[in-house]
Amino acid sequence: MRNLWAFVWGALVGILGGLIGLGGAEFRLPILVSIFNYRTLQAIIVNLIVSLFTVTFSLLFRSSIVGLENIAANWFVVINILAGSLIGSYLGVHYVTRINEQVLNRVVVIFLIFLSAVLIGHDYIFSIESFQLPPLFRISLGLIAGVIIGLFSSMLGVAGGELIIPTIILLFSLDIKLAGSLSLAISIPTIMMGLFKYSSQQRLREVKTEQNFILFMAAGSVLGALIGSQLLRYISSSLLYLILGTILLLSAFKLAQHQRAASRS
Repeated sequence: MRNLWAFVWGALVGILGGLIGLGGAEFRLPILVSIFNYRTLQAIIVNLIVSLFTVTFSLLFRSSIVGLENIAANWFVVINILAGSLIGSYLGVHYVTRINEQVLNRVVVIFLIFLSAVLIGHDYIFSIESFQLPPLFRISLGLIAGVIIGLFSSMLGVAGGELIIPTIILLFSLDIKLAGSLSLAISIPTIMMGLFKYSSQQRLREVKTEQNFILFMAAGSVLGALIGSQLLRYISSSLLYLILGTILLLSAFKLAQHQRAASRS
């Protein structure tokens, strides 16, 4: 029954992620901690593994909508941000394995609240015209943003799409649907770097007994990503971001409640 629920939750999160070009890890993290009772570090590792499946298939599914040629034509955007995110992902694992778990929980809660604010206020954020910057300065900002995104990716087990998408839009003047697909392309190697670091530190054994759970949740997430990418054609982006931002805010409060309950016990 637990694996069945993993599939169901994976599918629901995959739909949400597929709608806006995300791996859905930011929605999955509080579910893993609050509903399935994983310790935070365990949840982060499971999240990274499931996210790798989700973002890979989401990119394939969205390519038919956005156009593979449009994604390929903007390879320089991917390389620019990816160069920084790989560095940040590598450094992030170094810090997460040395941080107190209560502190890590607080970081996760703050991060979720921040993401909810970004999503709820997306109409204002995305209405700002892209900065007219010199090419070298723009590349430098993309690299710095990539490092920050990579840090959050490996520390919190998320792909960082909510940070990647506005970065691409503001720095490179690209459409939000194309930016979502490019963010998936950036997320894949970023997540792989995080998993490589966890593996090199023997941290993957933390979830060695959870292989069936991970497979069921990954399968559900892939199915959900397929459904979500098709629904992308029909759902208003403004309404979607408002709903997802609200869900993230509620998830942050639920995770904070879980942390307080764990501290009292």
